Formats: sequence, structure tokens, C-alpha cells
Amino acid sequence: MKKIVILTGAGISAESGLSTFRSADGLWNNYKVEDVATIEAFEYRPDMVHKFYNELRHIMNKAQPNLAHYAITMLQSELLDTEINIITQNIDLLHEKAKNKNIYHIHGRIDECICLNCGQITKVGGDISSVNSCPHCEVMGMLKPNIVFFGEMPKCLNKVEKLLAECNLFIAIGTSGVVYPAAGFVQIAKENGAKTYLFNLDKADNVDLFDYHFYGKASETFKQFAEDLLIEQESSL
Repeated sequence: MKKIVILTGAGISAESGLSTFRSADGLWNNYKVEDVATIEAFEYRPDMVHKFYNELRHIMNKAQPNLAHYAITMLQSELLDTEINIITQNIDLLHEKAKNKNIYHIHGRIDECICLNCGQITKVGGDISSVNSCPHCEVMGMLKPNIVFFGEMPKCLNKVEKLLAECNLFIAIGTSGVVYPAAGFVQIAKENGAKTYLFNLDKADNVDLFDYHFYGKASETFKQFAEDLLIEQESSL
């Protein structure tokens, strides 16, 4: 069985109208990172942190997948004898909305909170604040957005490293190659023999680690790549 790992970053969500972290517009531009994305901020200004993620949740809930997301769906449905896993740096749920499978959110999910008292993860429906109690341990004020803050370790890294070591093909879509450890995933895959592909608007910082580069909108470049893979499969049957 062939194994493909697809790493996605903010660039794939940008085509669905979600601003990237470093863009000049969007919600991130109205807040300092240290005020909303550190554990210290949550400890000293929990209501500001909750306000930010409540706003972000409303924005992300409205966003819809684009053709790049659906190209992954198509590959997972139609590419024979192939396991496709998605490692995403994005906290939005666009992969889920597109019916993608095997998704690993290494930076957390916007629709979850985690209790700092008991460690239980809870789905978030509406807004949350510092007066909410954990539905598991009933302690108030300990529900933190289940987002990896700066200084915290990404999630599922043991599983991710296993997937990278076993894949034949590594694809990065819409990622800057700046944020570690995700920026180093391509090197792990490459050292284990995988072919490496980059789909991005511009050159990534780690571009030299990729065997092939495709520049432009992922909804066009990756969609075409996915279609070509299926045509190649059809011709070999």
C-alpha cells in the first residue's frame, strides 16, 4: 500500500477567506500574540483570550472548504491502494467540512476546550468565558481553548513522526516553512525515502528540501495535481 502524508498550513485556508497569521488584515491584526496565544495571557487575562477565540470561532464556522480541500477528498475516495493522512497546522474545521479523513490537528481545534484541572476535552458549541465550569469536574474558570499556545508542545507528534517515517509521498500545501516542528516534517519524510512536493503561493523557507515545487493557488495547482494522479492511475489499470 502506498502512503501519502499531506501537511496543510494557513495558505490552504486563506482561499476560503480565513486570514493567515502573518497577514496584514483579519482578526489576528487586532491583537498582540502575547495577549491571546500564551498560557500567561490565559492565566492573567482569560476573558480577553476567550473573547478572541469566540470571535475566531464565529469566523471559522462560517468558512467553507475550497477546491484544494475537495481535491483531498477526491484522492482519499478514488486513489486505489493508498492511505492518505492529513497533518494540519490549522485550527479550523475545513478539512472536516470537506469530508476529509485521517486528520491530525497538531495545533488543536477551534471547536474544543480543555480543562486545565482535569485534562478532559469538551466540544464547544457557543461562546465560553471564565465563568463556565468544566462539565466533567465542575471546576469553574479552567476551560482553556484547546489550541496550542506559543511555548506549548504540538499534539500527536508520536503518531505524526510514525506517519512521516512510513510515507512514500510527502505533500505540503500552503505552509511557510517557518514554524517548527512542522517545518521539519519534510526533512523527516525525505530522509526516509519519500518524494516531496510543495504547493504554495510563494517560496517557503524550507523550499530546498522539496523535490518539486508548484506556485499559485492550491485550489488550482493541487487540484490539477490530484486529477493527474487519478489519470495516471486510470492509464495503469
